[in-house]
Amino acid sequence: MRPTILIPSPTSFDPEYNQQCWPEYAAAVQQCGGTAVAVPLNATEPELLRLAEIAQGILLPGSGADVLPARYGHEAEPETNPADAERERVDMLLLELAERNQMPTLAVCFGLQSLNVYRGGTLVQHLQPVPVNHRAGRAVAEAHSSVVAAESHLGRILSAAQDVSPDAADGFLRLMVNSSHHQAVGVPGDGLRVSARSTQDGVIEAVEDPSHPFLVGVQWHPERTIDRSDASRHLVGALVAAAVRHG
Repeated sequence: MRPTILIPSPTSFDPEYNQQCWPEYAAAVQQCGGTAVAVPLNATEPELLRLAEIAQGILLPGSGADVLPARYGHEAEPETNPADAERERVDMLLLELAERNQMPTLAVCFGLQSLNVYRGGTLVQHLQPVPVNHRAGRAVAEAHSSVVAAESHLGRILSAAQDVSPDAADGFLRLMVNSSHHQAVGVPGDGLRVSARSTQDGVIEAVEDPSHPFLVGVQWHPERTIDRSDASRHLVGALVAAAVRHG
């Protein structure tokens, strides 16, 4: 049976963005053997609980919003985008369910930032465009290189991907990633381990919870390169496989 993966609507305020982006996540899940189910951001808590009962996994997508800085004890900086209270509410409820039910979860870009804040971590509110332009955007398939700890959960997932290069000398895997963000993880949240960084500037590119069956967050967008990147297929495929095991 194909496992059901819950994917929230990316925003509560930008239908055009939603219509462009949500189908990409759904198609990536479909291609890797899962079935995507949309989570409306106006869903009540009981409705979310009912959805969780039929699901085996969660994918938290990107967004044009930024997490409200007050959630992690900071004042908003001028470059910070407005928050999306409804998206944050749904993310926090789904992350609570992911912990309570040990449900496999992949968090992408804004989703990673939601995960980190949910766990009590902080964010860098605005990255400078040099030496790495992390806001390269969807038109750039390979924005910068990243290193992944080979012994991490993410490293084990990506180790067999054809577009990932092992480096036996330093214990890291190297891959090129796309990039569409201006914020990043600052202090990692409780229980989260950094598993990837940008090669040139050290920006955190992935975190994971080693104690969870599958809780991985990446700052790049595997859904955008699912047709041409073996690493992207391995990553989304690992979420689907974990969802199958979860049952």
